[in-house]
Amino acid sequence: MRSPTAETIFSKWPGVEALSAGLDDDAATPVCADLIEWADIIVAMEERHRKKLNDKFGAALKGKRIVVLGILDKYDYMQPQLVRLLKTKVPRYLNI
Repeated sequence: MRSPTAETIFSKWPGVEALSAGLDDDAATPVCADLIEWADIIVAMEERHRKKLNDKFGAALKGKRIVVLGILDKYDYMQPQLVRLLKTKVPRYLNI
């Protein structure tokens, strides 16, 4: 629930458009080449996500900035600790 939480938080920020997408086959919104093209920056929660992105979409990622936050998958949606982590880690990468 890390990515949906990030989308909820940052899509409300002025000057930010945020969408969450997943790399697993059962993701509600799977990552696709169109989403990668749309994104100015791609935020991954773990290094393994960056590797998976590169494996699946290597060519589409040319020129894209991928940031890895290092947030483990142990949080519930909008869990206060997760919200604090995201609000601490993400803003430095936003050009607003």
